[in-house]
Amino acid sequence: MASAAVESFVTKQLDLLELERDAEVEERRSWQENISLKELQSRGVCLLKLQVSSQRTGLYGRLLVTFEPRRCGSVAALPSNSFTSGDIVGLYDAANEGSQLATGILTRVTQKSVTVAFDESHDFQLSLDRENSYRLLKLANDVTYRRLKKALIALKKYHSGPASSLIEVLFGRSAPSPASEIHPLTFFNTCLDASQKEAVSFALSQKELAIIHGPPGTGKTTTVVEIILQAVKQGLKVLCCAPSNIAVDNLVERLALCKQRILRLGHPARLLESIQQHCLDAVVARSDSAQIVADIRKDIDQVFVGVLTQDKREKSNFRNEVKLLRKELKGREEAAILESLTSANVVLATNTGASADGPLKLLPENHFDVVVIDECAQALEASCWIPLLKARKCILAGDHKQLPPTIVSHKAALAGLSLSLMERLAEEYGARAVRTLTVQYRMHQAIMRWASDTMYLGQLTAHPSVAGHLLRDLPGVAATEETGVPLLLVDTAGCGLFELEEEDEQSKGNPGEVRLVSLHIQALVDAGVPARDIAVVSPYNLQVDLLRQSLAHKHPELEIKSVDGFQGREKEAVILSFVRSNRKGEVGFLAEDRRINVAVTRARRHVAVICDSRTVNNHAFLKTLVEYFTRHGEVRTAFEYLDDIVPENYSHESSQGPSHAATKPQGPATSTRTGSQRQEGGRESAAAARQGRKKPAGKSLAAEAPSQPSLNGGNLEGVESQDGVDHFRAMIAEFMASDKTQLEFPPSLNSHDRLRVHQIAEEHGLRHDSSGEGKRRFITVSKRAPPALRPPAAPGPPAGTGGPAPLQPVPPSPARTEQPPREQRGPDQPDLRLQRVRSAQGQPANKGQQKLPEKKKKKESKGHPSIDLPTEEDFEALVSAAIKADNTCGFTKCTASVTALGQFCQLCSRRYCLSHHLPEIHGCGERARAHARQRISREGILYAGSGTKDRSLDPAKRAQLQRRLDKKLSELSNQRTSRRKERGT
Repeated sequence: MASAAVESFVTKQLDLLELERDAEVEERRSWQENISLKELQSRGVCLLKLQVSSQRTGLYGRLLVTFEPRRCGSVAALPSNSFTSGDIVGLYDAANEGSQLATGILTRVTQKSVTVAFDESHDFQLSLDRENSYRLLKLANDVTYRRLKKALIALKKYHSGPASSLIEVLFGRSAPSPASEIHPLTFFNTCLDASQKEAVSFALSQKELAIIHGPPGTGKTTTVVEIILQAVKQGLKVLCCAPSNIAVDNLVERLALCKQRILRLGHPARLLESIQQHCLDAVVARSDSAQIVADIRKDIDQVFVGVLTQDKREKSNFRNEVKLLRKELKGREEAAILESLTSANVVLATNTGASADGPLKLLPENHFDVVVIDECAQALEASCWIPLLKARKCILAGDHKQLPPTIVSHKAALAGLSLSLMERLAEEYGARAVRTLTVQYRMHQAIMRWASDTMYLGQLTAHPSVAGHLLRDLPGVAATEETGVPLLLVDTAGCGLFELEEEDEQSKGNPGEVRLVSLHIQALVDAGVPARDIAVVSPYNLQVDLLRQSLAHKHPELEIKSVDGFQGREKEAVILSFVRSNRKGEVGFLAEDRRINVAVTRARRHVAVICDSRTVNNHAFLKTLVEYFTRHGEVRTAFEYLDDIVPENYSHESSQGPSHAATKPQGPATSTRTGSQRQEGGRESAAAARQGRKKPAGKSLAAEAPSQPSLNGGNLEGVESQDGVDHFRAMIAEFMASDKTQLEFPPSLNSHDRLRVHQIAEEHGLRHDSSGEGKRRFITVSKRAPPALRPPAAPGPPAGTGGPAPLQPVPPSPARTEQPPREQRGPDQPDLRLQRVRSAQGQPANKGQQKLPEKKKKKESKGHPSIDLPTEEDFEALVSAAIKADNTCGFTKCTASVTALGQFCQLCSRRYCLSHHLPEIHGCGERARAHARQRISREGILYAGSGTKDRSLDPAKRAQLQRRLDKKLSELSNQRTSRRKERGT
């Protein structure tokens, strides 16, 4: 009798599966009701305008129909789609929008055709015409749900059988039995490490349950293959399963190399070509009964041809004949299948492919001795119970620290449907049932260490063959700054590269990060890294689409996928785009720790993370990643890659003074560099980044800092150290108080120290330039010189006297008139308003400049009245004159006072009267438009006046005009007709 724990589990699982099924069905229904057919085809879930190219009888006598698109010329290819073998599809007549002709299972998909298997009940109802057009729509997979429910009900009713003791252990009613003694093993694979050998021995010695925990790159599949080979050597029959076809095929390939008798269940179209010889169809075709089975199928096909040509009266006779032939065919096939299953040592299938309604129903109940489930952490627990009921012992392998099963229903996932069998048992039994593989063979030790410390209790170590390998070690790859570092963080904080804000779009995108990814990939490719060895991974499907649109045509071999689609894969270099960048600090989808673990651990030699540290640092787990890259990798800002970005909220923060900017909390690699810094201090670094800067191979900036004395004592975490920041502030403050015009910082600074120096210099209004390459890179801070004004020409006669025109004051160019408010200017920054007064009166703008002639004739043209300025020693009078000029409209030739009514322009820092305050009038129009574009791009809001006016007609007015036009045309037509009649008479 089933235990209470089993009954409770089954009841809850059935309810959650119902929620999941309803969510998937609702999703498919919304496709059909609310979305057009063309839109469904663009989404890849519908195929339109198909015609029947062939039909034949397949395994178990099912009707297989192949569809292909109607030919338009010589080329007929299917549009891009998401159809895969095993999908449930609905067949529709293109001429009738609502009627579904039949439901089938997709068995094969190629670029030019799809093949669908239909049940026997539809064979004589379809009457498919090769001249008609059809469409296929992806439906919810009811077959999978039926199999899951059937397995759960079988579990609930399970009384006696081979899995009785296993069920007791898996539901905690009894503890695992003590391990049995085994003889010392002679390993097939002599290269196994100590942890792998221990895992193999442990799995073979356990009587009911063994769990092999394999973190990324630790050789989990290699260990599972060794366990299977050792079990076969002991004479055991093994059923090996996994949740996906690709995971099963991977095991088939490994076992086939070991010359084992293996049998792969499943449709041949779902399998890799390299292992199709091991599938059931191929093995049956090589059996002694193959010729007889082939003759019976040929007879059935001939009967079908007769059915299509005969009248309805004669179809019943053909139907009876087909039934007899199918009965004989089924008997012959079952005999051949049973023989193949019995002779195989290892049978492999997906979890649902091992169901009782498949070929395994032909075997006796106690045929298998052990069940192995690979990638168990990615499978629904209900699916695992399909194979588990067939043996007395199970071995589970996977990594429950990576992605869980994919669930459509969020409610079902939260209620426990996403909890895998492996995760549940690992938490319950711990070391009593789990063995962890600890040596990884994929990642550079710097990449591995973060995952080891945060996810695997620091247990992982890198094998010497991979511990220090870098991209530059690959054949044909040059030693550049990009190929010599395993960890790179490109920080977009403060750069205004925000995510797209689409209300109707659940996914997220970030075009700014797409540009950064493109530039970094180009740097790697230019260094000699093949595009096929690079992967771009993002958690969001919309970002994946944007990346493909930008990069696929330029780098066809580049692999661009979502994190979920890239699990189980690896590449030499992986670029991660985290996408999220917003003022609210929302990380959304990124909050799944296991998803980030998967993303980072796909890389072998180099991983680059592109993110907004200010946003992602709001999540504790993501913050550990940023801090780790900050300490152990190289950090760059987006300013070093892009020249046309504007710092986030720079004008707003500037108005609050440098103290506010200095105390604003930022991430470890956050940049607050301004546009002037980017033009003056960052241009060299940006150019160097685009041209592929050279640096000594194998040394990151963080690794170079300790080799020379550093200003902060060699502390690699200078960006995190407040003492280091205070030290830089003190040095710059001392420099500003001195008579020196230039201050040089040594090359011993790491990248974070240099970033802080740039920020502090910008806060004090100093010029800051970055020069040199690699470890010779240094920063020079200097005081800004006042802008030089053009000296006036010699005075001439007044206008209207026939001589040269009088001297006009040269208005300063917009690029030189930008100036922060007084409270932000450093002590050495001149007041541009004062310079305007001086230049207008012909006096030098500052000491040391060329003096203008003392005598000058007054201008007869309109303009600012002449102001008699005192000598420079009379400071009070000079200030009074400056104040008077400041209270006058800044527009040339305008004398209006702006003391009471005036507008301040934030683009050029001047005040204008109400007649000239618009940017388009006083000369700031282009910069105002650029500012508006940046604001729209940053906030995603179209403000009034920022776009073109909607000139489209109102629908009602358009309809009225159309009626009037039709009436006029009708009148003209009647007039022409009457005139023709008159001429005819």
